[in-house]
Amino acid sequence: MADDAASFRVVLTTADSPELAESLARGLVERRLAACVNIVGPIRSIYRWQGRVVSDEERLLVIKTTACRFPALSEAIRELHSYEVPEVLALAVEAGDQRYLDWLAGCVAVDATP
Repeated sequence: MADDAASFRVVLTTADSPELAESLARGLVERRLAACVNIVGPIRSIYRWQGRVVSDEERLLVIKTTACRFPALSEAIRELHSYEVPEVLALAVEAGDQRYLDWLAGCVAVDATP
């Protein structure tokens, strides 16, 4: 069912609260933009924002999707997120278990039944 592994993506974003992380994860899976979202943390993020170095507690979301669903997933993150500029980084998948990739593809297929 699935194309080769290169058509899959792992997408990273962060959230500043457990509630936002849960809301983002559920929203992406419910919209069939992600097959699975892992919420990791809390983590400590140190970054530059508006000319200052900031240190915040966040949750890391590890999102599994396909390359073709990435544009809609990115748009949904911007829509659902509280951050002015949320992190949205897509990492290409080089290899994966074929059964897992088939499942992932089926979960985010545009024509899949709910």
